[in-house]
Amino acid sequence: MAAPDPVAREVLALAQVVTDLVACFPNCPPRSAESESTNRLLIRDLTSLQDYSACVALQEATWGQGFSERVPTAILRVSQMIGGVAAGAFDDDGRMAGFVFGLTGVRGGELVHWSDMLAVRRDQQRQGIGEQLKRYQRDKVMAIGVQAMLWTFDPLQAGNAHFNINRLGALPAEYIVDIYGLTGSTLHGPLPTDRFVVRWELMGSTARVEMRGTPPLANPVGPDGMPTTALLPSLSPGLPVVAVQVPSDMSVVHQMGRSLAMRWRLGVREVMTAWLGAGYRVTGFVQAGAPVLPYYVLERPAP
Repeated sequence: MAAPDPVAREVLALAQVVTDLVACFPNCPPRSAESESTNRLLIRDLTSLQDYSACVALQEATWGQGFSERVPTAILRVSQMIGGVAAGAFDDDGRMAGFVFGLTGVRGGELVHWSDMLAVRRDQQRQGIGEQLKRYQRDKVMAIGVQAMLWTFDPLQAGNAHFNINRLGALPAEYIVDIYGLTGSTLHGPLPTDRFVVRWELMGSTARVEMRGTPPLANPVGPDGMPTTALLPSLSPGLPVVAVQVPSDMSVVHQMGRSLAMRWRLGVREVMTAWLGAGYRVTGFVQAGAPVLPYYVLERPAP
C-alpha cells in the first residue's frame, strides 16, 4: 500500500484490497515463505515467462492500458535475483488471481524492502488474497534480514489510511508532492499524485493513538463545502496536536467534479507539508463517523 529509490506505486492498487489484509501482521510470527496454499489458491514466486506475462497483464487490467509505470517482465524477473519479491496467487486452473511486487535495497544505510505493487482481480477481491500476498512478501524479506518495509499511498484515501496506520501500524514518514506525475492510470486520474511514504516495522507494532475530542482542525470545511487552510504553523505556533481532514470517500468527491477534488488535493498538501515541515509527525488516523470527517493526527515531538 508506499518512494524515492525509485519511488513506488501505492501498495494498495484498489481501495477494495484494504479489506483483504489483516490487522495482526506486525505480531504474526514469521513462517516459511516458499509457497502457501489458502482458499484453494497457491501463493508462490513467479517462475516462468507465462507467470511474468500474467503479472504484466494484471497490472494493465488494474491501472489501465495506458499506465506508464507498468513493471515489465524483465524487471520482475531480475528483482528476484537481488532480494526482491515478485509473487502471485494462482487458482486451481493456474490463473493468476493477484500479485505482489517489491524491491529490496539500502536506504539511509539500512536494508529495507520497498513494496511497490499489489493487485487482486476485481472478481476475486474480499477473499483474503491480499492478506496472503502481503504475509508471503513479509516472510520472504524477513528471511533475508529486512526489518522494515516502505510503500506509498494517497493521503486522500481514507480506507488506505485506516488500514496502513490503524491496522498495520505503518506510519507516514514523509509527504512527497506529485511523486509520479501523470501516469495515464484510470485510477490516478488528472490529480497530482501526492503520496505519503509509510514505514512498517516488521518486528513489532505501533501503538494506536487514542483521541479524546477532535484536535484543532488545520483544514476545516467552509460553508461552501470546500476545505480551507485555516490553521498553519506560522499562525498558530506551539500547538501540541493538530488534525488534517480528508474525505470519507474520495471516489464520491471525484464524482462531484474535478475542482472539488483538486481543492482537496492542494489543500491537504498545503497544511500537511507546512505542519510536517515544522517538525510535527503523523501519529494516528481517526474515523469518528459522520458528520465528522476522517482526520490524521499530527503531534509535535517532545523536546
